[in-house]
Amino acid sequence: MTWRLRVIHTTGFAYDAPVTSSFNEARLTPRSDGRQNVIHNRVETTPATRAYRYTDYWGTTVTSFDLHAPHTALSVTGSSVVETEAVAVPTDGVGWDTLADENIRDQYGEYLTGTDYVPVSDRFDEIARQLRRDSSPADAVVAASNWVHENMSYVPGATGVRTSALEAWEERRGVCQDYAHLTRMLLRAMGIPSRYVSGYLHPHREAELGESVSGESHAWVQAWTGSWWGYDPTNAVPVGEQHVSVAVGRDYADVPPLKGIYSGGGSTDFDVVVEIIRLA
Repeated sequence: MTWRLRVIHTTGFAYDAPVTSSFNEARLTPRSDGRQNVIHNRVETTPATRAYRYTDYWGTTVTSFDLHAPHTALSVTGSSVVETEAVAVPTDGVGWDTLADENIRDQYGEYLTGTDYVPVSDRFDEIARQLRRDSSPADAVVAASNWVHENMSYVPGATGVRTSALEAWEERRGVCQDYAHLTRMLLRAMGIPSRYVSGYLHPHREAELGESVSGESHAWVQAWTGSWWGYDPTNAVPVGEQHVSVAVGRDYADVPPLKGIYSGGGSTDFDVVVEIIRLA
């Protein structure tokens, strides 16, 4: 089944003194790939700015803009219409011997190395061995994701955007970002290339057409077992029609929806609203 979704993601900043200059990057443009097709996308700012787009190293579309007039507030809105569909867990992927091949490990090496959020550790090696035993790589991806789902508690506010997978595991709780980082740790221990995906999740599968709901920024993983495919460890489901992917990378540091620097101003109030409408 194919869904058509409208996503409106608005981020607002307010400063207690005028900001004289700001330089920003927005990752608010959904991906066009084998699972989804972008029909429309626009990124707008208030105050208005001159922007340009480029594709970053990981293949994500970035809207870059800067503002040099004094301002005490900044609003950034990404508006998109996207068609999505489900992709089944592959049954004809490569085997463990292929994943262990030096050429494959070299080609996907950046998705097998450690990062600040997904640090190198042998802490999950034994668990990884148990999960991959007598399983195909694709089945092991599902097993790892489901293991994280079963052993973590979803608790908003328990962690922050700078929390690593190991720190979240110490607490045994976190949010989708932590579930994705922890799943990547297990997949790396198995030798399966994987990447972090950020995007949106429509929270209601039975939503009526035209109904506007409060959506969620969301994160999940994609694994390479002959091709890239996605699984959502937070909900223990394959990525489907309700998921809209925007950015990919090694971890959250590669995919933040909005980041930048500014001069002037003072403390900042920050607000994010995501609205999702199922159109078809």
